[in-house]
Amino acid sequence: MSVAGKQGGAHILIFPYPAQGHMVPTLDLTHQLALRGLNLTILVTPKNLPSLNPLLSSHPNSIQTLILPFPSHPSLPPGVENVGDIGNSGNLLIMAALTKLHNPIAHWFHSHPNPPVAIISDFFLGWTQRLARQLGIPRICFYPSGAFFTSIYNHLWQNFDSISLSPAMSFPDLPRSPVISEEHLPTGFRVCKAKKGSAGDLDILLDGMMENISTWGCIFNTFYSLEGEYLEYLKKKTGRVWGIGPLNLMGGIEGKFRVNPDDESVTRVMSWLDECPDGSVLYVCFGSQKVLNKAQMKALASALDLSGVRFIWVAKPPPEDMNNEGYGLVPDGFEDQVVGRGMIIKGWAPQVSILGHQAVGGFLSHCGWNSVLEAIVAGVMILAWPMEADQFIDARLLVEHLEVAVRMTEGRNTVPEPIALAKTIALAMEGDSDAKKRAKELRDEATKAIKVDGSSWNDLENLVKELTQLQSLAKENELVTI
Repeated sequence: MSVAGKQGGAHILIFPYPAQGHMVPTLDLTHQLALRGLNLTILVTPKNLPSLNPLLSSHPNSIQTLILPFPSHPSLPPGVENVGDIGNSGNLLIMAALTKLHNPIAHWFHSHPNPPVAIISDFFLGWTQRLARQLGIPRICFYPSGAFFTSIYNHLWQNFDSISLSPAMSFPDLPRSPVISEEHLPTGFRVCKAKKGSAGDLDILLDGMMENISTWGCIFNTFYSLEGEYLEYLKKKTGRVWGIGPLNLMGGIEGKFRVNPDDESVTRVMSWLDECPDGSVLYVCFGSQKVLNKAQMKALASALDLSGVRFIWVAKPPPEDMNNEGYGLVPDGFEDQVVGRGMIIKGWAPQVSILGHQAVGGFLSHCGWNSVLEAIVAGVMILAWPMEADQFIDARLLVEHLEVAVRMTEGRNTVPEPIALAKTIALAMEGDSDAKKRAKELRDEATKAIKVDGSSWNDLENLVKELTQLQSLAKENELVTI
Protein backbone atom coordinates (compact mmCIF):
# COMPACT_ATOMS: atom_id res chain seq x y z
CA MET A 1 0.00 0.00 0.00
CA SER A 2 1.51 3.30 -1.09
CA VAL A 3 1.08 6.45 0.95
CA ALA A 4 -1.72 8.54 -0.58
CA GLY A 5 -0.97 11.51 -2.80
CA LYS A 6 -0.85 15.24 -2.16
CA GLN A 7 1.54 16.60 0.43
CA GLY A 8 -0.25 17.83 3.54
CA GLY A 9 -3.73 16.64 2.62
CA ALA A 10 -5.54 14.83 5.40
CA HIS A 11 -5.66 11.06 4.94
CA ILE A 12 -9.22 9.72 5.36
CA LEU A 13 -10.48 6.12 5.18
CA ILE A 14 -13.74 5.82 3.24
CA PHE A 15 -15.84 2.70 3.83
CA PRO A 16 -18.90 2.46 1.54
CA TYR A 17 -21.67 -0.06 2.12
CA PRO A 18 -21.85 -2.47 -0.86
CA ALA A 19 -25.25 -1.63 -2.33
CA GLN A 20 -25.87 0.56 -5.36
CA GLY A 21 -27.98 3.12 -3.52
CA HIS A 22 -25.24 3.52 -0.92
CA MET A 23 -22.11 3.22 -3.07
CA VAL A 24 -23.04 5.76 -5.74
CA PRO A 25 -23.39 8.76 -3.38
CA THR A 26 -20.39 7.61 -1.29
CA LEU A 27 -18.20 7.58 -4.39
CA ASP A 28 -19.61 10.98 -5.41
CA LEU A 29 -18.62 12.28 -1.97
CA THR A 30 -15.16 10.75 -2.34
CA HIS A 31 -14.77 12.53 -5.68
CA GLN A 32 -15.64 15.89 -4.11
CA LEU A 33 -13.22 15.36 -1.22
CA ALA A 34 -10.43 14.42 -3.64
CA LEU A 35 -11.09 17.58 -5.66
CA ARG A 36 -10.53 19.54 -2.45
CA GLY A 37 -7.09 18.11 -1.79
CA LEU A 38 -7.70 15.27 0.67
CA ASN A 39 -5.89 11.94 0.48
CA LEU A 40 -8.34 9.07 0.54
CA THR A 41 -8.28 5.31 0.92
CA ILE A 42 -11.45 3.46 -0.10
CA LEU A 43 -12.11 0.08 1.48
CA VAL A 44 -13.72 -2.47 -0.84
CA THR A 45 -13.93 -6.21 -1.32
CA PRO A 46 -12.65 -7.72 -4.60
CA LYS A 47 -15.96 -8.00 -6.51
CA ASN A 48 -16.82 -4.37 -5.73
CA LEU A 49 -13.49 -3.02 -6.98
CA PRO A 50 -14.64 -2.47 -10.62
CA SER A 51 -17.14 0.12 -9.32
CA LEU A 52 -14.18 2.26 -8.31
CA ASN A 53 -12.22 2.16 -11.56
CA PRO A 54 -13.51 5.45 -13.07
CA LEU A 55 -12.93 7.26 -9.77
CA LEU A 56 -9.42 5.83 -9.38
CA SER A 57 -8.57 6.81 -12.94
CA SER A 58 -9.67 10.39 -12.26
CA HIS A 59 -7.64 10.68 -9.05
CA PRO A 60 -4.60 8.40 -9.43
CA ASN A 61 -2.48 10.31 -6.90
CA SER A 62 -4.99 11.07 -4.16
CA ILE A 63 -7.20 7.96 -3.96
CA GLN A 64 -5.86 4.56 -2.95
CA THR A 65 -7.67 1.31 -2.26
CA LEU A 66 -7.71 -1.11 0.65
CA ILE A 67 -8.95 -4.41 -0.75
CA LEU A 68 -9.96 -6.97 1.85
CA PRO A 69 -11.57 -10.38 1.24
CA PHE A 70 -15.32 -10.42 1.84
CA PRO A 71 -15.89 -12.34 5.11
CA SER A 72 -17.96 -15.51 5.00
CA HIS A 73 -21.39 -15.82 6.58
CA PRO A 74 -23.21 -19.15 7.02
CA SER A 75 -26.39 -17.81 5.42
CA LEU A 76 -24.77 -16.00 2.47
CA PRO A 77 -24.19 -17.90 -0.79
CA PRO A 78 -20.53 -18.04 -1.87
CA GLY A 79 -19.52 -15.13 -4.08
CA VAL A 80 -22.05 -12.65 -2.72
CA GLU A 81 -20.34 -9.33 -1.93
CA ASN A 82 -23.01 -6.80 -2.87
CA VAL A 83 -26.71 -6.40 -2.08
CA GLY A 84 -27.29 -6.44 -5.82
CA ASP A 85 -26.14 -10.10 -5.81
CA ILE A 86 -28.88 -11.20 -3.42
CA GLY A 87 -31.53 -8.48 -3.05
CA ASN A 88 -32.64 -6.38 -0.09
CA SER A 89 -33.34 -9.48 1.99
CA GLY A 90 -29.58 -9.97 2.23
CA ASN A 91 -28.86 -6.62 3.89
CA LEU A 92 -28.78 -7.96 7.42
CA LEU A 93 -26.47 -10.81 6.43
CA ILE A 94 -24.05 -8.53 4.57
CA MET A 95 -24.02 -6.05 7.45
CA ALA A 96 -23.22 -8.89 9.87
CA ALA A 97 -20.50 -10.37 7.65
CA LEU A 98 -18.70 -7.03 7.27
CA THR A 99 -18.22 -6.69 11.03
CA LYS A 100 -15.51 -9.35 10.68
CA LEU A 101 -13.34 -6.76 8.93
CA HIS A 102 -12.70 -5.02 12.26
CA ASN A 103 -9.38 -6.74 12.96
CA PRO A 104 -8.04 -6.65 9.36
CA ILE A 105 -8.71 -2.90 9.23
CA ALA A 106 -7.00 -2.37 12.60
CA HIS A 107 -3.97 -4.36 11.41
CA TRP A 108 -3.78 -2.29 8.21
CA PHE A 109 -4.07 0.94 10.22
CA HIS A 110 -1.26 0.08 12.62
CA SER A 111 1.07 -1.02 9.83
CA HIS A 112 0.44 2.05 7.61
CA PRO A 113 3.21 4.68 7.45
CA ASN A 114 0.60 7.46 7.25
CA PRO A 115 -2.59 6.10 8.85
CA PRO A 116 -5.88 7.91 8.34
CA VAL A 117 -6.91 10.63 10.77
CA ALA A 118 -10.62 9.80 10.42
CA ILE A 119 -13.04 7.22 9.06
CA ILE A 120 -16.06 8.13 6.95
CA SER A 121 -18.38 5.13 6.79
CA ASP A 122 -21.97 4.35 5.84
CA PHE A 123 -24.63 4.31 8.55
CA PHE A 124 -25.16 0.59 7.83
CA LEU A 125 -21.62 0.14 9.20
CA GLY A 126 -22.25 1.44 12.70
CA TRP A 127 -19.71 -0.96 14.21
CA THR A 128 -16.94 1.18 12.68
CA GLN A 129 -17.67 3.68 15.48
CA ARG A 130 -16.27 1.11 17.91
CA LEU A 131 -13.31 0.51 15.59
CA ALA A 132 -12.59 4.25 15.42
CA ARG A 133 -12.59 4.48 19.22
CA GLN A 134 -10.11 1.63 19.39
CA LEU A 135 -7.85 3.35 16.83
CA GLY A 136 -8.18 6.73 18.56
CA ILE A 137 -9.57 8.59 15.55
CA PRO A 138 -12.99 10.18 14.82
CA ARG A 139 -15.60 8.37 12.77
CA ILE A 140 -18.01 10.37 10.59
CA CYS A 141 -21.26 8.68 9.62
CA PHE A 142 -22.39 9.12 6.02
CA TYR A 143 -26.14 8.98 5.43
CA PRO A 144 -27.12 8.43 1.79
CA SER A 145 -30.69 8.85 3.10
CA GLY A 146 -32.51 12.03 4.13
CA ALA A 147 -32.35 14.03 7.37
CA PHE A 148 -36.10 13.66 8.09
CA PHE A 149 -35.83 9.90 7.90
CA THR A 150 -32.66 9.88 10.03
CA SER A 151 -34.32 12.05 12.68
CA ILE A 152 -37.09 9.43 12.98
CA TYR A 153 -34.65 6.53 12.73
CA ASN A 154 -32.21 7.76 15.36
CA HIS A 155 -35.05 8.56 17.76
CA LEU A 156 -36.35 5.00 17.43
CA TRP A 157 -32.97 3.38 18.15
CA GLN A 158 -32.04 5.81 20.89
CA ASN A 159 -35.28 4.99 22.71
CA PHE A 160 -35.36 1.34 21.69
CA ASP A 161 -36.18 -0.08 25.11
CA SER A 162 -38.86 2.44 26.06
CA ILE A 163 -40.74 2.62 22.75
CA SER A 164 -43.78 0.41 22.31
CA LEU A 165 -45.01 -0.21 18.81
CA SER A 166 -48.51 1.10 18.15
CA PRO A 167 -50.66 1.89 15.09
CA ALA A 168 -49.77 5.59 15.41
CA MET A 169 -46.25 6.44 16.58
CA SER A 170 -45.81 10.01 17.84
CA PHE A 171 -42.56 12.00 17.66
CA PRO A 172 -43.35 15.21 19.58
CA ASP A 173 -39.72 16.35 19.89
CA LEU A 174 -39.16 16.45 16.13
CA PRO A 175 -40.03 19.43 13.92
CA ARG A 176 -43.76 19.35 13.00
CA SER A 177 -44.31 16.62 15.66
CA PRO A 178 -44.97 13.90 13.07
CA VAL A 179 -47.19 10.91 13.75
CA ILE A 180 -46.07 7.83 11.77
CA SER A 181 -48.04 4.63 11.38
CA GLU A 182 -46.27 1.52 12.62
CA GLU A 183 -46.15 -0.13 9.18
CA HIS A 184 -44.29 2.92 7.84
CA LEU A 185 -41.41 2.49 10.28
CA PRO A 186 -38.21 0.88 8.95
CA THR A 187 -38.46 -2.90 8.78
CA GLY A 188 -35.18 -3.47 10.63
CA PHE A 189 -36.40 -1.59 13.69
CA ARG A 190 -39.78 -3.38 13.76
CA VAL A 191 -38.12 -6.80 13.45
CA CYS A 192 -35.65 -5.96 16.23
CA LYS A 193 -38.51 -4.92 18.51
CA ALA A 194 -40.48 -8.06 17.71
CA LYS A 195 -37.48 -10.32 18.35
CA LYS A 196 -35.87 -8.42 21.20
CA GLY A 197 -33.41 -10.58 23.06
CA SER A 198 -32.65 -12.80 20.07
CA ALA A 199 -28.94 -13.22 19.63
CA GLY A 200 -27.18 -13.01 16.28
CA ASP A 201 -27.43 -10.69 13.31
CA LEU A 202 -30.27 -8.58 14.76
CA ASP A 203 -28.08 -7.72 17.74
CA ILE A 204 -25.40 -6.56 15.31
CA LEU A 205 -27.96 -4.30 13.63
CA LEU A 206 -29.13 -2.90 16.97
CA ASP A 207 -25.59 -2.31 18.25
CA GLY A 208 -24.58 -0.63 14.99
CA MET A 209 -27.51 1.77 14.97
CA MET A 210 -26.88 2.63 18.63
CA GLU A 211 -23.23 3.35 17.78
CA ASN A 212 -24.27 5.76 15.02
CA ILE A 213 -25.84 8.03 17.61
CA SER A 214 -22.45 8.69 19.23
CA THR A 215 -20.61 9.38 15.98
CA TRP A 216 -18.21 12.36 15.81
CA GLY A 217 -20.13 13.90 12.91
CA CYS A 218 -22.77 13.21 10.26
CA ILE A 219 -22.79 13.87 6.51
CA PHE A 220 -26.09 13.99 4.64
CA ASN A 221 -26.75 13.89 0.93
CA THR A 222 -29.40 16.60 1.23
CA PHE A 223 -29.67 20.41 1.30
CA TYR A 224 -31.19 23.07 3.50
CA SER A 225 -34.06 24.13 1.25
CA LEU A 226 -35.15 20.49 1.21
CA GLU A 227 -34.63 19.48 4.85
CA GLY A 228 -33.22 22.44 6.73
CA GLU A 229 -35.39 22.04 9.82
CA TYR A 230 -34.26 18.43 10.25
CA LEU A 231 -30.60 19.21 9.62
CA GLU A 232 -30.84 21.83 12.38
CA TYR A 233 -32.62 19.36 14.66
CA LEU A 234 -29.87 16.78 14.14
CA LYS A 235 -27.20 19.41 14.66
CA LYS A 236 -28.66 20.19 18.09
CA LYS A 237 -28.77 16.48 18.89
CA THR A 238 -25.38 15.34 17.58
CA GLY A 239 -23.20 18.41 17.06
CA ARG A 240 -21.40 18.27 13.74
CA VAL A 241 -23.80 17.92 10.78
CA TRP A 242 -23.08 18.69 7.15
CA GLY A 243 -25.75 18.80 4.42
CA ILE A 244 -23.76 18.60 1.20
CA GLY A 245 -26.25 17.46 -1.44
CA PRO A 246 -27.45 16.83 -3.96
CA LEU A 247 -24.13 15.16 -4.69
CA ASN A 248 -25.37 14.06 -8.13
CA LEU A 249 -25.84 17.74 -9.04
CA MET A 250 -22.30 18.64 -7.95
CA GLY A 251 -20.93 16.33 -10.60
CA GLY A 252 -19.70 12.81 -10.07
CA ILE A 253 -17.79 10.16 -11.93
CA GLU A 254 -19.50 8.16 -14.66
CA GLY A 255 -19.06 4.85 -12.88
CA LYS A 256 -20.38 1.35 -13.32
CA PHE A 257 -23.90 2.22 -12.15
CA ARG A 258 -24.32 5.15 -14.53
CA VAL A 259 -22.96 3.84 -17.80
CA ASN A 260 -25.05 1.77 -20.17
CA PRO A 261 -23.17 -0.84 -22.19
CA ASP A 262 -25.81 -0.49 -24.92
CA ASP A 263 -25.54 3.05 -26.33
CA GLU A 264 -27.98 2.18 -29.09
CA SER A 265 -30.83 1.73 -26.61
CA VAL A 266 -30.06 5.13 -25.03
CA THR A 267 -30.29 6.75 -28.45
CA ARG A 268 -33.60 4.99 -29.10
CA VAL A 269 -35.13 6.21 -25.82
CA MET A 270 -33.95 9.79 -26.24
CA SER A 271 -35.08 9.92 -29.87
CA TRP A 272 -38.55 8.72 -28.80
CA LEU A 273 -38.70 11.42 -26.13
CA ASP A 274 -37.71 14.05 -28.70
CA GLU A 275 -40.98 13.33 -30.52
CA CYS A 276 -43.15 13.82 -27.40
CA PRO A 277 -44.66 17.14 -26.24
CA ASP A 278 -43.03 18.88 -23.27
CA GLY A 279 -44.08 17.49 -19.90
CA SER A 280 -46.28 14.77 -21.37
CA VAL A 281 -44.32 11.61 -20.48
CA LEU A 282 -44.52 9.68 -17.21
CA TYR A 283 -41.35 7.81 -16.27
CA VAL A 284 -42.02 4.66 -14.22
CA CYS A 285 -39.22 2.98 -12.26
CA PHE A 286 -38.94 1.42 -8.80
CA GLY A 287 -35.19 1.45 -8.18
CA SER A 288 -32.45 -1.11 -8.51
CA GLN A 289 -33.82 -3.75 -6.13
CA LYS A 290 -37.63 -3.77 -6.08
CA VAL A 291 -39.37 -6.08 -8.56
CA LEU A 292 -43.19 -5.98 -8.72
CA ASN A 293 -45.11 -9.22 -8.37
CA LYS A 294 -47.38 -10.60 -11.09
CA ALA A 295 -50.59 -8.98 -9.77
CA GLN A 296 -48.86 -5.61 -9.35
CA MET A 297 -47.44 -5.77 -12.88
CA LYS A 298 -50.87 -6.53 -14.30
CA ALA A 299 -52.56 -3.73 -12.32
CA LEU A 300 -49.91 -1.15 -13.25
CA ALA A 301 -50.03 -2.13 -16.93
CA SER A 302 -53.80 -1.74 -16.93
CA ALA A 303 -53.61 1.63 -15.16
CA LEU A 304 -51.01 2.97 -17.59
CA ASP A 305 -53.19 1.87 -20.50
CA LEU A 306 -56.38 3.38 -19.06
CA SER A 307 -54.70 6.65 -18.06
CA GLY A 308 -54.04 7.62 -21.67
CA VAL A 309 -50.68 9.22 -20.78
CA ARG A 310 -47.43 8.69 -22.59
CA PHE A 311 -44.97 6.68 -20.51
CA ILE A 312 -41.61 4.95 -20.22
CA TRP A 313 -41.77 1.91 -17.93
CA VAL A 314 -38.58 0.28 -16.67
CA ALA A 315 -39.47 -3.37 -16.07
CA LYS A 316 -36.31 -5.02 -14.78
CA PRO A 317 -35.92 -8.75 -15.36
CA PRO A 318 -36.60 -10.66 -12.14
CA PRO A 319 -34.00 -12.66 -10.20
CA GLU A 320 -33.80 -16.30 -11.26
CA ASP A 321 -35.64 -17.54 -8.16
CA MET A 322 -38.63 -15.32 -9.05
CA ASN A 323 -38.72 -16.16 -12.74
CA ASN A 324 -41.46 -18.77 -12.55
CA GLU A 325 -43.76 -16.65 -10.39
CA GLY A 326 -44.36 -13.80 -12.82
CA TYR A 327 -42.29 -11.20 -10.95
CA GLY A 328 -41.32 -8.27 -13.17
CA LEU A 329 -42.99 -9.75 -16.24
CA VAL A 330 -44.94 -7.35 -18.46
CA PRO A 331 -48.35 -8.88 -19.34
CA ASP A 332 -48.50 -10.59 -22.73
CA GLY A 333 -49.63 -8.29 -25.50
CA PHE A 334 -49.26 -5.08 -23.47
CA GLU A 335 -46.39 -3.67 -25.51
CA ASP A 336 -48.36 -4.06 -28.75
CA GLN A 337 -51.37 -2.54 -27.06
CA VAL A 338 -49.57 0.72 -26.19
CA VAL A 339 -47.16 0.95 -29.14
CA GLY A 340 -46.35 4.56 -29.99
CA ARG A 341 -47.68 5.87 -26.66
CA GLY A 342 -45.61 3.79 -24.26
CA MET A 343 -42.09 2.38 -24.18
CA ILE A 344 -41.00 -0.61 -22.09
CA ILE A 345 -37.34 -0.87 -21.05
CA LYS A 346 -36.39 -4.34 -19.85
CA GLY A 347 -33.14 -3.83 -17.98
CA TRP A 348 -30.93 -0.79 -17.43
CA ALA A 349 -32.35 2.66 -18.17
CA PRO A 350 -30.54 6.03 -18.49
CA GLN A 351 -32.61 7.44 -15.63
CA VAL A 352 -30.79 10.76 -15.20
CA SER A 353 -30.98 11.49 -18.93
CA ILE A 354 -34.65 10.51 -19.10
CA LEU A 355 -35.62 12.65 -16.10
CA GLY A 356 -33.66 15.56 -17.53
CA HIS A 357 -35.53 15.48 -20.85
CA GLN A 358 -38.10 18.25 -21.30
CA ALA A 359 -40.74 15.74 -22.42
CA VAL A 360 -40.82 14.09 -18.97
CA GLY A 361 -43.39 15.61 -16.62
CA GLY A 362 -43.70 13.00 -13.89
CA PHE A 363 -41.84 10.15 -12.20
CA LEU A 364 -43.80 7.22 -10.71
CA SER A 365 -41.27 6.18 -8.06
CA HIS A 366 -40.80 4.11 -4.91
CA CYS A 367 -39.24 7.25 -3.35
CA GLY A 368 -35.80 5.81 -2.64
CA TRP A 369 -33.56 8.73 -1.71
CA ASN A 370 -31.30 8.60 -4.77
CA SER A 371 -34.34 8.61 -7.06
CA VAL A 372 -35.85 11.47 -5.05
CA LEU A 373 -32.72 13.58 -5.51
CA GLU A 374 -32.49 12.76 -9.21
CA ALA A 375 -36.09 13.90 -9.67
CA ILE A 376 -35.42 17.08 -7.69
CA VAL A 377 -32.33 17.89 -9.76
CA ALA A 378 -34.41 17.42 -12.93
CA GLY A 379 -37.31 19.49 -11.57
CA VAL A 380 -39.73 16.60 -12.12
CA MET A 381 -42.83 15.95 -10.00
CA ILE A 382 -42.90 12.56 -8.25
CA LEU A 383 -45.91 10.24 -8.21
CA ALA A 384 -45.23 8.36 -4.99
CA TRP A 385 -45.58 4.62 -4.41
CA PRO A 386 -43.42 4.02 -1.29
CA MET A 387 -42.82 0.38 -0.38
CA GLU A 388 -40.24 -0.10 2.39
CA ALA A 389 -37.20 1.21 4.28
CA ASP A 390 -37.03 5.04 4.23
CA GLN A 391 -39.51 5.41 1.37
CA PHE A 392 -42.67 6.11 3.43
CA ILE A 393 -40.88 8.92 5.29
CA ASP A 394 -39.42 10.30 2.05
CA ALA A 395 -42.88 10.27 0.45
CA ARG A 396 -44.37 12.20 3.39
CA LEU A 397 -41.64 14.84 3.07
CA LEU A 398 -42.38 15.27 -0.65
CA VAL A 399 -46.16 15.05 -0.58
CA GLU A 400 -47.09 16.78 2.69
CA HIS A 401 -44.17 19.04 3.65
CA LEU A 402 -42.95 20.24 0.25
CA GLU A 403 -45.97 19.51 -1.98
CA VAL A 404 -43.74 18.53 -4.90
CA ALA A 405 -45.25 15.05 -5.20
CA VAL A 406 -48.61 13.30 -5.49
CA ARG A 407 -49.39 10.11 -3.57
CA MET A 408 -50.38 7.24 -5.87
CA THR A 409 -50.57 4.27 -3.53
CA GLU A 410 -48.33 2.63 -0.93
CA GLY A 411 -47.12 -0.74 0.29
CA ARG A 412 -44.63 -3.39 -0.75
CA ASN A 413 -47.29 -5.93 -1.73
CA THR A 414 -50.19 -3.58 -2.44
CA VAL A 415 -52.06 -4.30 -5.67
CA PRO A 416 -53.67 -0.99 -6.69
CA GLU A 417 -57.12 -0.86 -8.27
CA PRO A 418 -56.33 -0.11 -11.95
CA ILE A 419 -59.17 2.33 -12.68
CA ALA A 420 -58.51 4.40 -9.56
CA LEU A 421 -54.76 4.43 -10.22
CA ALA A 422 -55.33 5.41 -13.86
CA LYS A 423 -57.47 8.38 -12.81
CA THR A 424 -54.85 9.53 -10.29
CA ILE A 425 -52.08 9.28 -12.90
CA ALA A 426 -54.11 11.14 -15.54
CA LEU A 427 -55.04 13.93 -13.11
CA ALA A 428 -51.47 14.34 -11.83
CA MET A 429 -50.03 14.54 -15.35
CA GLU A 430 -52.67 16.94 -16.64
CA GLY A 431 -51.60 20.52 -17.31
CA ASP A 432 -49.11 22.57 -15.31
CA SER A 433 -50.10 21.60 -11.77
CA ASP A 434 -48.94 23.26 -8.55
CA ALA A 435 -46.82 20.19 -7.78
CA LYS A 436 -45.07 20.49 -11.15
CA LYS A 437 -44.37 24.18 -10.54
CA ARG A 438 -43.03 23.55 -7.04
CA ALA A 439 -40.80 20.75 -8.35
CA LYS A 440 -39.16 23.23 -10.71
CA GLU A 441 -38.75 25.76 -7.88
CA LEU A 442 -37.08 23.11 -5.72
CA ARG A 443 -34.72 22.28 -8.60
CA ASP A 444 -33.63 25.95 -8.60
CA GLU A 445 -33.07 25.80 -4.83
CA ALA A 446 -30.92 22.69 -5.24
CA THR A 447 -28.83 24.48 -7.86
CA LYS A 448 -28.30 27.44 -5.53
CA ALA A 449 -27.25 25.11 -2.71
CA ILE A 450 -24.28 23.62 -4.56
CA LYS A 451 -22.98 26.87 -6.06
CA VAL A 452 -20.23 28.92 -4.39
CA ASP A 453 -21.52 30.21 -1.04
CA GLY A 454 -24.62 28.03 -1.27
CA SER A 455 -25.54 26.00 1.82
CA SER A 456 -24.18 22.69 0.52
CA TRP A 457 -21.04 24.28 -0.92
CA ASN A 458 -20.32 25.94 2.43
CA ASP A 459 -20.98 22.74 4.40
CA LEU A 460 -18.65 20.76 2.15
CA GLU A 461 -15.92 23.38 2.53
CA ASN A 462 -16.39 23.35 6.32
CA LEU A 463 -16.20 19.55 6.37
CA VAL A 464 -12.87 19.64 4.53
CA LYS A 465 -11.56 22.29 6.95
CA GLU A 466 -12.45 20.12 9.94
CA LEU A 467 -10.78 17.08 8.39
CA THR A 468 -7.69 19.13 7.60
CA GLN A 469 -7.54 20.30 11.22
CA LEU A 470 -7.56 16.65 12.30
CA GLN A 471 -4.45 16.12 10.19
CA SER A 472 -2.75 19.09 11.88
CA LEU A 473 -3.67 17.77 15.32
CA ALA A 474 -2.34 14.34 14.43
CA LYS A 475 1.00 15.84 13.39
CA GLU A 476 1.21 17.87 16.60
CA ASN A 477 0.52 14.78 18.68
CA GLU A 478 3.16 12.90 16.76
CA LEU A 479 5.75 15.59 17.52
CA VAL A 480 4.79 15.56 21.21
CA THR A 481 5.19 11.79 21.28
CA ILE A 482 8.62 12.02 19.68
